[in-house]
Amino acid sequence: MPDGSINLVVTSPPFALQRQKEYGNLDESEYVDWLMEFGRSVHSKLREDGSFVLDLGGAYRKGVPVRSLYQFRVLLRFCDELGFHLAQEFFWHNPSKLPSPIEWVNKRKLRAKDTVNTLWWFSRPEWPKANVSNVLAEYSSRMKKLLEDPAAFYTPKRRPSGHEIGLAFATDNGGAIPSNLLQIPNSESNGVYLGACKEIGIKGHPARFPSKLP
Repeated sequence: MPDGSINLVVTSPPFALQRQKEYGNLDESEYVDWLMEFGRSVHSKLREDGSFVLDLGGAYRKGVPVRSLYQFRVLLRFCDELGFHLAQEFFWHNPSKLPSPIEWVNKRKLRAKDTVNTLWWFSRPEWPKANVSNVLAEYSSRMKKLLEDPAAFYTPKRRPSGHEIGLAFATDNGGAIPSNLLQIPNSESNGVYLGACKEIGIKGHPARFPSKLP
């Protein structure tokens, strides 16, 4: 692919986990350097207004119930050394995720189940191409009632933060601005991808993210 030709890259590389996976993953001591090579390549392929979204799950340090900081090192080095900007961070909550690591969560019960991945939205410029109006969320039932008759359901007032919330707030914009918490179960077991793998006789990748995530 030619340089400067791609608007968006979304990927979920192998994480820096302690247990070796069949699809290959490096220890955290080598991981960041390895991922930097991909980041450097992606940066050169992006258009001037392009973005790179990277899904990274957390990990524990070997033998102790404390977290690795590898994904934060990725963040800092991508920005400091490769020239990316952090447009925004998103958090993917996967309610169907299994409890892990077993030693700290199930056996010793020292830590809560980890069900959240961080998605770093890196951008090549400070003003990447983006429009949240394209991904508006459905209004809540309370908001729908408010839109029907604002005066009956809401009294303008000042919030503790100091913001004045007036009736102009009750404008129908076609949907609500979505939050950066994405709640998407990753439980698909018979989708198009797995069906195609079965049809041609190859094993499906064991660590997929749902198509809704991108």
